[in-house]
Amino acid sequence: MRVIGIDTATSPASAALIADGRLISEKIHLADDFAGAASKLQNRGNHAATHLPLIESLFEDDEISFADITGVALSIGPGSFTGLRIGLSTVKGLAYGWRLPVVAVSTLLALAARVTDYEGLICSLLDARKKEVYAALFEKTEAAVKRVSQDTVGSINDVIGMVQGFRQGAACLYVGDGACVHRASLLDLAGAQVQTAAQYLGAPTLAATVAYLSEERFCSNEVEDLGSLTPTYIRPAEAEFKRRKLGLTS
Repeated sequence: MRVIGIDTATSPASAALIADGRLISEKIHLADDFAGAASKLQNRGNHAATHLPLIESLFEDDEISFADITGVALSIGPGSFTGLRIGLSTVKGLAYGWRLPVVAVSTLLALAARVTDYEGLICSLLDARKKEVYAALFEKTEAAVKRVSQDTVGSINDVIGMVQGFRQGAACLYVGDGACVHRASLLDLAGAQVQTAAQYLGAPTLAATVAYLSEERFCSNEVEDLGSLTPTYIRPAEAEFKRRKLGLTS
């Protein structure tokens, strides 16, 4: 089984190729450059062109092509609105063009699944700007990562309340760029219950983890309906938010 994993929800964007659970290659593209290129291409209606070279570069060292790929997995959000749209359009183009099945993976689940040396509660945090974070709570054991909350968006106070509401006084490992941005606030609010590790702070590359998480679903044919697949935004885009605030409707 060969799976391509794609993450355009976080910074940096990344693509990875795995074969039977083994990482073959992983490539990285800085999200700022990625978003800028996408903006330039917007009028030409060719968003996928900004990410396809990154994906194609996965095959440079191996004599394989898209015809040899089992399927494509992508991080479906939450995350960068622009990145999510471009990532999904790229994947749909590949899926329709090469008749490849697709599996969508929560970005917050991928953040938690990257953790390899910890068991217990994990809170994945992505910086959502506006003094908010995207967040979800998971429980990590040696065997698996179990989701114990839905993806949500809110303040750090909201997140601490969610964690303490699940298990009062329990230690929790906070991961992701949101944990880095709000680390001081986390320590002030929850003190000894907060655990962090340098390798899980900031904005990691997630493509390989997204690919690993998809393997079992490809094996059991639990794939997406491309026609109805949309990004997980959690909250409305800025333009939509302003429209609602002004009481405008479409």
